[in-house]
Amino acid sequence: MADTPDITIEVSHLVKSYGSLTAVNDLNFTVRRGEIVGLLGPNGAGKSTTMRILTGYLPATSGSVRICGHPVASRSELTKRHVGYMPENNPLPEDMRVSEYLWFRGRLKEMPRARLRARIDEVLELCDLKRNRHRILGRLSKGNKQRVGIAEAILSEPAVIIMDEPTIGLDPHQIIIVRDLIASLRGRMSVIISSHILPEIEATCDRVLIINSGRIVAQGSPAELRHQIFGHVSYHVELSGDTAALASRLPAIEPSLKISALGDPGPDGFCSVTLMTSAGQDLGEQILHALPPLGYRIRALSRTEPSLEDVFLAATRRSWDARLPDQPALRGDSRAPLPKV
Repeated sequence: MADTPDITIEVSHLVKSYGSLTAVNDLNFTVRRGEIVGLLGPNGAGKSTTMRILTGYLPATSGSVRICGHPVASRSELTKRHVGYMPENNPLPEDMRVSEYLWFRGRLKEMPRARLRARIDEVLELCDLKRNRHRILGRLSKGNKQRVGIAEAILSEPAVIIMDEPTIGLDPHQIIIVRDLIASLRGRMSVIISSHILPEIEATCDRVLIINSGRIVAQGSPAELRHQIFGHVSYHVELSGDTAALASRLPAIEPSLKISALGDPGPDGFCSVTLMTSAGQDLGEQILHALPPLGYRIRALSRTEPSLEDVFLAATRRSWDARLPDQPALRGDSRAPLPKV
């Protein structure tokens, strides 16, 4: 798989131990070219450790990591050329101007001077920083500093971008700007994002890896994770008609469709019904067209499904419940409290 051109990151049986503490425990995953992947987990789950190993700043105890086919352990200088890294705290020199800093970082990355001048203009435009190019970094707002960090990470056009909490501390407007910026990288660079802001992960990422106790406990697209963890979708319908016969008529629409809750009829004859199904496809239109010919009037219909927050909590709690009684908990890994999401 390491020779497959579509795979930019390959992690195989990765382990990182600190004495008796195992922070990363047999981690296995791949990231395809141009894919945006979210890395989720409680505090102490092993996210930051994994990201530091991927970037070559921290050695693994065992296992392997390949970036663009090159082993990080033995070719770290080479693999770093393919990686743009934005750490959580995003340290910036307070006394440099934005353009000076990007020039300095570009020369450290051995970018040719002629190419670097043009590329700085490109990333300033992409990150909406052109009006700030001559400003002192220490005088920038938190949001602009985050965008400078992203600009530096993508400056040399690496194949892989790794971002640790890129939207932490930002206001809603700044979060949207950074989210759109990350989404603009789709198809061009492989991106791994670690974040506790789950709606941003859901809105931005193609695939999500949920880790706990150093292991992957669930992975897939947000829709796939909902199906894996919960296995059902609910529809809330306000209707009038023969509710006693409704249960026997639902299998004709979809065999797995059934009533999970039934309210009492109101003065107008309408009642609230909750339908549940394990079908993956959207059944809203089928329900809307199938019930009226059977004598039902539908006033409202809506589909509800678990949020990524629900998936995250269920996956991590399930992994805690599966832990052996004598297995030690990781630092920061306890049943309560869960991280803010």
